[in-house]
Amino acid sequence: MSDRRMFMADYIEAGTGPLVVLVHASMSGARQWKSLMQALDGRFRLRAINLFGYGQTPAWSDQRPPTLEDYGELVASAVPPDADGVTVIGHSFGGAVAMEAARRLDARAAKLVLVEPSIFCLLAAGGRNEAHAEIAAVRDDMARLPPEAAAERFIGFWTGPESWAATPPERQAAYVRGVETVRGEFGAAFGSKTGLFEWGHALPKETLVIWAADTKRPSREVVELLSLAGASWKFARVPEGGHMSPLTHPELVNPVIAAFLDGA
Repeated sequence: MSDRRMFMADYIEAGTGPLVVLVHASMSGARQWKSLMQALDGRFRLRAINLFGYGQTPAWSDQRPPTLEDYGELVASAVPPDADGVTVIGHSFGGAVAMEAARRLDARAAKLVLVEPSIFCLLAAGGRNEAHAEIAAVRDDMARLPPEAAAERFIGFWTGPESWAATPPERQAAYVRGVETVRGEFGAAFGSKTGLFEWGHALPKETLVIWAADTKRPSREVVELLSLAGASWKFARVPEGGHMSPLTHPELVNPVIAAFLDGA
């Protein structure tokens, strides 16, 4: 694998063939896709993007908060201008960004894979008030708490309250450093004004949405809403792994993605 930079986006690239662009979750980075890239190497050209503030991609520096459109443009700008038949894959907040990037790529985006996309603005618009309140409470705590407590709140919500104590100190420190970045990502995830059926019209007909049976309620209900948007979209449930299943259970998630990319 080689690390490169194109426009503002730093990325990791491997393989040859049709282009597959991968977008990571919050508090993660391009290397979260290492196992999937190994599984697909030899059949696809794989480009895992680092979002603002990850890897060598500069942090967001404008005085205004970043929007989902800004993140989508970052990813879309890392796609070579002559690339067609592109697949975009995103997990969690990266799934929301992948949706916006695919919309910007328009007909050049042939396929889209969303693993529990954190497009939380859909919850309130879709009347999922309890699920919206649950994840909005995490957002609000991230905004008001000091960085270490905010990082513990975020990690504990997604991976269990005991997980913070089990996290090595150096990893805890990295999460604390990432708090300000995640605050901006939450703002983008809640701030998009695109409606459910607008997404259904704008995104590729060949879209796959993956979720884990034991995921958090806000993520599950986002998936339920998305099931109303695209009549041709495919949906796949993996039996376990929670919201972080691409990292904790790649042996369940990666074969589903590979089969979709292969046309199965």
